[in-house]
Amino acid sequence: MSAFERLSINTATIKKASLAEALDLSVAAGLSHIGLWRDKVAEVGLDMAVEMVKASGLQVSSLCRGGFLTAADGPGQAAALADNKAAILEAKALGTTEIIMVVGGLPDFSVAPGAVDGGGGKGAADSAVQTGGKDLVLARHRVADRLAELVPFALEHGVRLVLEALHPMYAADRAVLSTLGQALDLAAPHPAAAVGVVVDTFHVWWDPSLREQIARAGAEGRIASYQVCDFNLPIAADALLSRGFMGDGVIDFASIGRWVAEAGYDGIVEVEIFNEDIWNLPYAEVMDTVKARYAELVAPHLG
Repeated sequence: MSAFERLSINTATIKKASLAEALDLSVAAGLSHIGLWRDKVAEVGLDMAVEMVKASGLQVSSLCRGGFLTAADGPGQAAALADNKAAILEAKALGTTEIIMVVGGLPDFSVAPGAVDGGGGKGAADSAVQTGGKDLVLARHRVADRLAELVPFALEHGVRLVLEALHPMYAADRAVLSTLGQALDLAAPHPAAAVGVVVDTFHVWWDPSLREQIARAGAEGRIASYQVCDFNLPIAADALLSRGFMGDGVIDFASIGRWVAEAGYDGIVEVEIFNEDIWNLPYAEVMDTVKARYAELVAPHLG
């Protein structure tokens, strides 16, 4: 097995590259997987994207993203369900069973469904007026309701809804799920084949219950993805862009990687970085740095 057999570059890491460039770079880097964002698929159209992926020989490790399920009004809820069903069909067509779900923030502040992070995305002030106030508990209930409505469709198409807990600083605008434990509680009523979780180091490294919750996720068969990048200080003016290359921030990849391995996860490891400086580097340099940091800081602890 190649030293990089389990490594996947998420297209967010080389955000300014086209889909064709991202595929070529991954192949040239000796990788066998790639993580796709839906904007890259939309740029060329789904049918063309499917053909391009097939021609590259790469496997799609995950599709990002679905979610944004907290709308308080009927039309908003219907739009969210329609967008997520479309995302499920895209994932199936692209050959991945995993669609990452960023569940949405408070309705009045949440990023518009389908918006692209790190530029091009619209906040509530720029998008259609939403209603629902600041009731966080109610927003979480809406996520549970919409998830229950999506599960049969996901099962029908063999795609897993992968819940992503985001760092609490994103609770208002991106995800009312802040811990892995919350994500597992939300997944619990549904089959593991339908609802899983992603362990994203940037979002969960701080959680005092992380080891226990990773073990729980493994025991329940729900770890669908392990995503890695670092948490940089000082936090950027746009907090979304505070991700960095592994080793540049505060995260203990040895411990988290060991916990993930002990939980039984032996799947793909995606590197997903939002960072303006990294986006401005030559793509090949980014790929080389990711591979070097992965080999030094991540792979040795995965078992």
